[in-house]
Amino acid sequence: MELTIDQPFDLESTLESGQAHRWKKVDGWYSGVVRGEFIQIRQKGQVVEFCSGPSPEATAAVMLRDYFRLDDDIHAIYSDIGRDSRVAAMVSKYPGLRLLRTEPWECLVAFICSANNNIARIHQLMERMSDEFGNPILLNGQTRHTFPSPADLAEAGEAELRRLGLGFRAPYVDQAARAVLAGKLDLPALVRAPYPEAKAALMEIKGIGSKIADCIAVFSLDKLEAFPIDVWIRRALSEWYFPGQKTPPDRVLLEWAQEHFGRYGGYAQQYLFHGQRLQKKADR
Repeated sequence: MELTIDQPFDLESTLESGQAHRWKKVDGWYSGVVRGEFIQIRQKGQVVEFCSGPSPEATAAVMLRDYFRLDDDIHAIYSDIGRDSRVAAMVSKYPGLRLLRTEPWECLVAFICSANNNIARIHQLMERMSDEFGNPILLNGQTRHTFPSPADLAEAGEAELRRLGLGFRAPYVDQAARAVLAGKLDLPALVRAPYPEAKAALMEIKGIGSKIADCIAVFSLDKLEAFPIDVWIRRALSEWYFPGQKTPPDRVLLEWAQEHFGRYGGYAQQYLFHGQRLQKKADR
């Protein structure tokens, strides 16, 4: 099936920009599991081709438009964040890089796993948990697995998560699963909640600090003003906004960034993150 997209959209940049952790690229096609659907997808110009299962492709098409945030007024967003010349340059360099609207539980686990970790390793951990505790889905002779539910991971327990390689993150994932099951952490409610309230609720869970909470908020809870500060963003801000100065602590950087970038800070952050990572790769 095909999706015709009449706005800036770059599938490769979007899927490889550190937001999602279950996509694999083979022979020009990306394959991944999104909200329980096995998706195989590629882009040719303004047309995105995909096949999916187990739901009908027409159902998956609606889901993908939501997942890729094609309901965002991207031109208004570009106009807003483009007030900053550095971000404007990144938008010009990587047009069509989009934020994703990932499933909140999967996003929460992924970013707990991001603590003291790299993107490739997060991919591995998310896939291991899925293979071990998720349900199989078949598509075009291939098998992938759904991401395990909070009940699945709570039943597995901390020891099993450690066996899969989560290390010190295992108890945090286990406790988060139990918090969701007990109703202590209501992720759908956080989508509707104001950003400060949602972030505070996330940070009540062990293993979720300010950066991880902001990642979850912007990538799965529709909080586009959230501005996660990780090592790449700290470097970007230091190099591009505070050159020759001692970089302020993260708390001060966050206050500055939210004031400077405003209501679409999450989009600005993603362009800076992507640009900084690719620049450092090119410099090697």
